[in-house]
Amino acid sequence: MKIPVWGGGALDRTLSVVLVMAIAAALGMLSHTVATSQVAEQFTEFYVLDSYGMASDYIRTARVGMAVDVIVGIHNHEDRTVGYRLEVRIDGIRDSEVGTLVLADEEKWEETVSLTPDRAGDNQKVEFFLYADQESEPHFEPLRLWVNVNE
Repeated sequence: MKIPVWGGGALDRTLSVVLVMAIAAALGMLSHTVATSQVAEQFTEFYVLDSYGMASDYIRTARVGMAVDVIVGIHNHEDRTVGYRLEVRIDGIRDSEVGTLVLADEEKWEETVSLTPDRAGDNQKVEFFLYADQESEPHFEPLRLWVNVNE
């Protein structure tokens, strides 16, 4: 008695050949993807949160001379160690600065930062500038809040 190699009729043989070709194609695509894949995107997360750690209830009013707290976060995804410097300006005037923060790749810094308005006025622009590695220009566009400051 002869045992059939393919185990069935023409349809079974055709499906088996198609399955083997599909597996070979999938392995080829996988090896091509692995061989040509590039390094992950490099970036820095930079954000401002309200005093409760949320991105919803930002300061809207403040008083002259009284400190207002916000939480600032920096998360390094640059694939290298980076030194960051944070500068806070109110209507273009430097209010405070956080010195060099050295963060290794994938390291995160999240701290309370105080700002103190020194004059009254509506819609004062509070800007958070982030500098990286001793650069004289900000790493990217500043984050902004608008605050009404009362006497």
